[in-house]
Parts: sequence; structure tokens; C-alpha cells
Amino acid sequence: MSEKEATARIKINKLLEAAGWRLLDEETGRANVKLEPNIKIVERYGETFAKLKSGFADYLLYDEQNFPICVLEAKAPGIHPLVGKEQARTYAQNQNCRFVILSNGDLHYFWDLLLGNPRVITKFPELGEIRHFDEFRPTAKSLVGENIDKDYIVRTQKPDYSQDPNWKDESTRGEFIERNKLRFLRPYQLRAMNAIQKAVNEGKDRFLFEMATGTGKTLTSAAVIKLFLRSGNARRVLFLVDRLELEDQANRAFNEYIKNDFRSVIFKENPDGWNSAEIVVSTIQTLLAGNKYKRIFRPDDFQLVISDESHRSIGGNSRTVFEYFIGYKLGLTATPKDYLKKFDADDPNPKDPREMERRMLLDTYTTFGCENGEPTFRYSLIDGVNDGFLINPYVLDARTEITTQLLSDKGYSVSAVVVGTDGEAVEQDEETFFTRDFERRFFSDVTNRIVCKTFLDNALRDPITGEIGKTIAFAVSQNHAAKIVQILNEFADKMFPCKYNSDFAMQVTSSIQGAQQMTINFTNNNLGGTGNFDPVYKTSKTRVCVTVGMMTTGYDCPDILNLCMMRPIFSPTDFVQIKGRGTRKYNFAFDLIDEYRKKEFGNVEKQIFRLFDFFANYEYFEETFDYDEKLKLPKPRSIGDGENDGVDTGGGGVIDEYENFNPDPLKSLDEIEIGLEGMKIDRRLFEQFEEKVKTDEEIQKMVEGRDFEGIESYILENLFDKPEEFYNLDKIRRSLKIDRRLSLREIVEKIFGFIPKFKSKEELLEEEFDKFDSSFLPDEASFADAKDYFKSYLTDSKFREIIESGRFAELATNPNGAVFARLSTELRKAIPEYIKDNISLNRFME
Repeated sequence: MSEKEATARIKINKLLEAAGWRLLDEETGRANVKLEPNIKIVERYGETFAKLKSGFADYLLYDEQNFPICVLEAKAPGIHPLVGKEQARTYAQNQNCRFVILSNGDLHYFWDLLLGNPRVITKFPELGEIRHFDEFRPTAKSLVGENIDKDYIVRTQKPDYSQDPNWKDESTRGEFIERNKLRFLRPYQLRAMNAIQKAVNEGKDRFLFEMATGTGKTLTSAAVIKLFLRSGNARRVLFLVDRLELEDQANRAFNEYIKNDFRSVIFKENPDGWNSAEIVVSTIQTLLAGNKYKRIFRPDDFQLVISDESHRSIGGNSRTVFEYFIGYKLGLTATPKDYLKKFDADDPNPKDPREMERRMLLDTYTTFGCENGEPTFRYSLIDGVNDGFLINPYVLDARTEITTQLLSDKGYSVSAVVVGTDGEAVEQDEETFFTRDFERRFFSDVTNRIVCKTFLDNALRDPITGEIGKTIAFAVSQNHAAKIVQILNEFADKMFPCKYNSDFAMQVTSSIQGAQQMTINFTNNNLGGTGNFDPVYKTSKTRVCVTVGMMTTGYDCPDILNLCMMRPIFSPTDFVQIKGRGTRKYNFAFDLIDEYRKKEFGNVEKQIFRLFDFFANYEYFEETFDYDEKLKLPKPRSIGDGENDGVDTGGGGVIDEYENFNPDPLKSLDEIEIGLEGMKIDRRLFEQFEEKVKTDEEIQKMVEGRDFEGIESYILENLFDKPEEFYNLDKIRRSLKIDRRLSLREIVEKIFGFIPKFKSKEELLEEEFDKFDSSFLPDEASFADAKDYFKSYLTDSKFREIIESGRFAELATNPNGAVFARLSTELRKAIPEYIKDNISLNRFME
């Protein structure tokens, strides 16, 4: 057995022991782990290992009655565990085992042969967990055979609805549906349900719904949840969101739709009673904090996990939480992958945030088993509009002189005319600003007032009362939002005397106490009060919520009539989400609480909504759009003409008569030029090296045989340090601008797609600590300190030297000394020992 194989075996044995499996007879019981026939497990020097001449043997894990319950297929380091998948399947079937573990000591998969595909796990399951899995025996037949009609949810909401006289009478049916808030599935939602039944019938266990904002993803999710719970294919469901306001929104919806059959709770509000509910709603951040997900839950606690806005909620470290649970997985997204089809898929080191989003979406499709780019079910905004369920925006292209300039990949390019004190143009130049500069450099009081006045003069009015229609405005920053709110309230005082008391507009951002509840109140038409224009009309007194990002993803407020983009938007996902806040239809007569008035108005349907675009965002993302309306902006007054006196030119003049500042051109120029040059050089160097490696016939042969050591030796001998290009590891590392050392093995794996990206130092630290945490599970009180100690030991050579040499007195002056002092003696020792045995320090050096 090679040294690497022996190391992997020791790791696997330790993982088994950590999960309570016995490799040798002990006082607590007989060994319940065996290897292939004629292979014995022996103990030497305190380590257990298999006595065999070479290679790896399969482990068999046994239950209390000495029946084989799980096969563990072990592979050598560097060999992907899934390579042994079919071999393990055959062996498991021969042993009449339902479960398989695949591991190379570092990467592990758990496979329930009845549920489909292997799942990544961070620790081995205990015998009790496997027994728990075994008790759960889902049948695709019951799920596929479930009859789903348009009243599938209504039969849970009000089982006897069809017998009610008000339902039978067509003249009262509409009011009956409204009063009882009955939710019938639309034809496309039924098609989504049929699509998931078809996928399950084909043996799939991962699904992706790509549904436009406003098409009822939460209602469809409720139907899916009912389908899995009712058919016995799930006992409990986890619904993951990425924002607090969506957590409450989803929970309220599930309680409205299916509470008569199933209970839904928010995890953070029921940390001790969540297991009494069939549906648990949580933000991904809550479960990730302190690694709560694996301290509180077992991998089999949820048999269905639904990820709302999946391209956001399973990104980065959040994916660890998502993959921890073993069962069916459903992703929901409103962002179509095709939206980003114009961008280069082969850029190995993208800097463009849109390109990063494109990759994230592609990765989302792969995560949910849609590698071919086709979701399990798709229903686009165009489909919704054509079918009469959604509304397209009525775009108002409202640009100031500054915002007519083109958006660039790097920032916001402005061709600026600088005006001297004598009123003459001094120079014209183009300068590029980054996002952090927008508020400071662009948003003067003059520009803000022009934007606000333009909106108020052209906003859609409420069809019942004529007041400004409910609006969400998206600002650059929290400070910018505060300025916009102040200006809007000043204008509202003049336009509607005595109607508002500085509550026409409100700031709804994370810095405002109770902001989450404010979003709920705005939806429920009681933000700032109600009935300001008509006492029998229940609509929010506050007409405009000014936010930065809180009310984008998933926020449901169907009576929105205006959306204002008061900032440039570079993210296609953000743009789609913002636009989607207005696409839902609505009958405003519902909000009349006087029946006579309601009959007088009849149906007052929302036919359009206005999308105010002050930064050419729509043109930027959809170049072929034919604008319906272009507004003529109020002409800004020149300095000194009266109304805008007092604007300090600061000696720098006024740019296009809108803004004044004394720029720091050297600082701005340096930032831009470094970024531009770096991007070009980086792309070119790595592209050339990648192409050379990919097209080398000898390397191609070695890739097929997974001979990574051979590839590394070949590159070092034949490609590095040659006079043509002088490729070497250090140049490639620097060109990629990764904040740690990269091994040649990592670079090769990235080139040939064995890893999706180069992980940053912080990502690696989180990943390595997560593995340690899975084995040791320090208590919650010690978790943060254990993580700090772990990371410091890996990255701070001085701190590491003090610990290793035992010069603990020096910790009094070391920044990490306090963390060391707070930890238990056990963890102080366990962390360095674990790192020495399992982690290469070289990866974390810059």
C-alpha cells in the first residue's frame, strides 16, 4: 500500500470512528465494520488499517442484527470518489444494501440507491441515521400517480368549497373566491407540476423551475410541497431564502395555502420546536451562522429542499448547507440563463460582474441536474404577458445630461464638459467612475431634484383616488436614499397640502429599524396609515418606498404602479428582479371596504406600470427595445440664476451644469488604468497557457487516465521556462491575481474542468474549517473562537511558531492571544494536530 493510500485509509477510519462505527471489538460492542472477505482490520501504533498487500478494499457496515446495511467504497487520494460509483453499486446490490458511501479521504458522497444520485457529505452518517434513512421508503409511483387539478391547493384551503352555495352561484363566485382567498393553479402551474412528476418518473431527484417574477413561484412551491408530503415522498420540507423579508413572506403564504394539512414555521422563531412542523422556512444565513445546520439537523431531516432564487441562495459557502441535506432538491429562479447568452463562456478569469452572474446561472443549472441548459420547467415573462397573466413595463426613458452617457463594463463613463467661472467651457474629457463614486460625484441636490420632479410629474396615479400610485424607488446607497426621501416629502407638501406629514416617502433600508416590517406593511396597505384620500379605500398612506436592495428579490406587492431606477444597474439579475416588482396584475377595487362604492367602480384592473429609467438601464440590457415614451426633463437652471444659488463650485467648475466637485484625477486615473491593463494582461497570459495545455496530445492522453502527477511532470519539463513564452508557476499565479499560492495540480484541474474555479484563501479556509467542524463539532459557545484560532494558525506564521514552540507568554502581545486563552485545552491541541495531519500550509501562503 502506498503512503498516499495509507493516509487516505487512516482518514476514512477516523471518519468512521467519529460517526460511532467500531472497526474493532470494544467494550461497547462488537465491530460493525468489515472489509471484503479474507481482509482483516488490525491495529498498530494506535491506528487501525486494513491488512492487504495493495490497493483498496470495500468496507461493509453492519446493523445491530449483523446484516450489511451500507457499502463504503474507498479510493486513493487524487481519484474522484465517483469513479467507483458503478463498482460500489454492483457490490451493494450483491450484499442487498440500499446505501453506499464513496470517499477518497477528503471528498465524500452518500448514495441512497432508491433516491437517485450520490450526495456530497461532510461527515459519515451514524448507524442511527442510516436506520432512519432506511425507514423512509419513498415510491415514485405514488407521486407520479397523484391527481393534480387546478383546485389542488383550494382542496386544502377549503375542502368543501364546491358545495358552498356562493360557489355554485356564478354571480357570487368571484366575491366568494376573494373573501376566502382561494388560490387556483393556473394552466402553466399545472404544467410545472406535471413536469416534476415526469422527472421523478424518469428517476431524477433534482429539478429547476425557471419562472418569471409574478408567475406565482411560492404558490407552485406549495403545490410541490403538498405533492411530496401527501404522496409519502417527504416527511419534512426545508424552504431556503436569502433575505429576511422573504422568510416571513414565504411562511405567511404557506400558512395561507396549506395550513389545514401541514404546519409551516420559521426556524429562527422556533429553534426548539421546528421538528413539529412539516415545512421549515429559513434564510441560508441563519443556518450558516455557527454552522447551525449540522449542529441542529441531521442530513435526513428534510427529504425535500427548495431553494428560492436558487442562483443567489446556494452561491459560495451557502452551497455547503444546501448539499448537506440528503433528498430531493428543487431550485426556483426568475432569471433566465439565456438572458446572459451574449457573454463569453470561455473567459478563464472573468472580471465582468455580468459574466460572473452568467457562470453562476450555468452552475445553478448543473446543480439541479439541468446540464443541457434546459430547466425542468420554464415560463417566461413573455409567456405570462401573452397569456394575460402579467404586464410588461411602460418604460419612461428619463435622462439628465449626465445619465445620457454610455454605461461601460468598468463603471459609468461620462464625457464631461468642465465649465470655468467665466461660463466658458474649459475642456471636454471622458472619465470613468466606479459604483462607490456615484453618490459622491453625481448626486448633487440639483440632480436629485430633477429626478424626483420628473417622477412626480409623470407617475401613474391610483385609479381610485388619483393620488400618486404606490412606488418603489431604488437608490445608490443608504445616504442617497435618505436624500431622495427628504426631497420627495418636500415636493409632496407643495403638491398635496395638508395630506402628508413627512410620510409621503419613507426610507426602507437595512439601517432603518423595523425595515422588514415596513415592507410587509407596504404590501398590506398600512405603511404610515391608510385611507389618506378616501376613508373607505384601504391603501397605504405612504406612497413611495425608497430602498437600495431590500425590495428586489421576491418582494410581493402587486398594486405597485411605478418603479424608479435612480441608479445605474450593472447586474442583469438585479435588473430583471427590479422590473419584476411591477409585472403582477391587480384589481384596485378589492381595496374598497364599502360595498356600494365597490359595485360603483366595478373591476379596476391594473393595465400598465411605469418603469422610470434615469440611467439608460433598459437600453443597456435590452438594446433592441422600442421605447414607448421619452420624457423631456426640466431644464436645470444655470449657476447664479436664482433658484440654485449657493452651490459651491469648489474651484472645479460645474460638469454639464449638474454637478460640482474638485476631482482627484490622479487617484481615479490610477485605479482605472491598473484595472484595465491588468484585465488585458491576465486574460491573455492564462488563455495562451490554457490553450497550449489543452491542445498538447501527450497531456490529453494523461488526462484520460487521470494521471495528474504525469501531467505535472510533463508541464514542468516541456512547457515551463522555455524561451518562447517563459511560462512558470509564479507568473501564472500572479496573472490570475489569486490571494494565495496555487499548485500546478489546481491549475491543471481548472483547465480541464475538474474544479469549477480557483477558490480564494478565505473560501479555502472556510472549507477546511468546515471539515474540521464536521469531525469535532465544538460547542456553539466555542465555535467562533475555534474558527478564528483555526484560521490564524493556518495563515499567521508568527502565531503558529509561538504555539508550536510553547512560548505562550508571547501570546499576551499577539492579536490572536485572547482567542487562544478562551479556548478549551482540548481544542487548543486538537486544531494544530488536525491541521498537521490533514492540511498543506503551502496553499495558504501568498
